[in-house]
Amino acid sequence: MEALARLRNCPMSARKMRLVVDNIRGKSVDDALNILKFTNKEAAGWLEKVVLSAISNWANKSESLSPEDYKLFIKTAFVDGGSVLKRFRPAPHGRANRIRKRMNHVTIVVENKVKIEE
Repeated sequence: MEALARLRNCPMSARKMRLVVDNIRGKSVDDALNILKFTNKEAAGWLEKVVLSAISNWANKSESLSPEDYKLFIKTAFVDGGSVLKRFRPAPHGRANRIRKRMNHVTIVVENKVKIEE
């Protein structure tokens, strides 16, 4: 059984977020949370919340089974670009430079390695 968690419109560029997501893809949930806890990037804080949300979604979906007993791992993790806020800043000679404030969408899917008996 798998569960999904999404973070929409995170105010950070997708490229910066992908650097951290690549570190946790395919890892067990415990390893991923340890990696995120000790990663010194802003993206790690956002991703920790999404991974915890995915674990909680799995627990709700599996009707109160314990996530520790079923060895959850991160099956899929990807980052897509979101909308862009466009702002202008004054430049020399009366011109204007465009400032792009990028956003992203993060999707995390967790699945269990141990089979659930019906």
